[in-house]
Amino acid sequence: MVAPPWVGLPTDSTPLGHHRFAVAGEKYVHALAVAAGATPVLLPSLQPPLPAAHWLDRLDGLLLTGAVSNIEPHHYGGAPTWPGNRHDPARDANALSLLQAALERDMPVLAICRGFQEVNVVLGGTLHARVHAVPGLADHREDPAAPVEQQYAPAHAVQLTGGGWLAAWAGADRVKVNSVHGQGIDRLATGLRVEARADDGLVEAARSDAHTFVLGVQWHPEWRVTDHPFHHRIFQAFGDACRRYSCKADRS
Repeated sequence: MVAPPWVGLPTDSTPLGHHRFAVAGEKYVHALAVAAGATPVLLPSLQPPLPAAHWLDRLDGLLLTGAVSNIEPHHYGGAPTWPGNRHDPARDANALSLLQAALERDMPVLAICRGFQEVNVVLGGTLHARVHAVPGLADHREDPAAPVEQQYAPAHAVQLTGGGWLAAWAGADRVKVNSVHGQGIDRLATGLRVEARADDGLVEAARSDAHTFVLGVQWHPEWRVTDHPFHHRIFQAFGDACRRYSCKADRS
């Protein structure tokens, strides 16, 4: 029996009480285990970050999760931040360095929400810090007062690119997705191919032309993944890519 691939999840550095904790949402861990068939490995975010090779030498894939924090704008040449905008410098340092090293190895990467934005930034793209403040773009944020089931319910449609991975996995050219983000893609990085757009034109998913499996989505396919065949297929494809990587990786 082939062992499940090991997939790393860079964690958030979150204050709880008097101390900071390395945190990852259980919904991502669950989706990796049940839909991707992978063994999740939580990677603590420290400053300075631990050398990426220490982890990547033993991993078969990288899952970049969403988070309550936003990437600090100096990473993409953005305007100064504003009071109340939540940041996580340790997550930035850890995830961005791990991602750069994973891309150099052609390691499979699935990137969700903040993770998609991290991919775009590492590859040279830029972000809208506040999508809702950009003329012509919709408000993609959830209602913070709503129950979580309503926050993660389908919120708007996206147009899937014909001939793309997502269109093939969905068996359709349009699907409805949840929408739980304030930042979004501004200039898409060179080398990323659009996989989905919202009706307001915002890029909602993209994959890399230069790598075997690097896919970013702005919505949250991990949410109740077993209830949604399309989202389950995204994680299954990522797990398959990690298994292929594991078979060819040289860990001697």
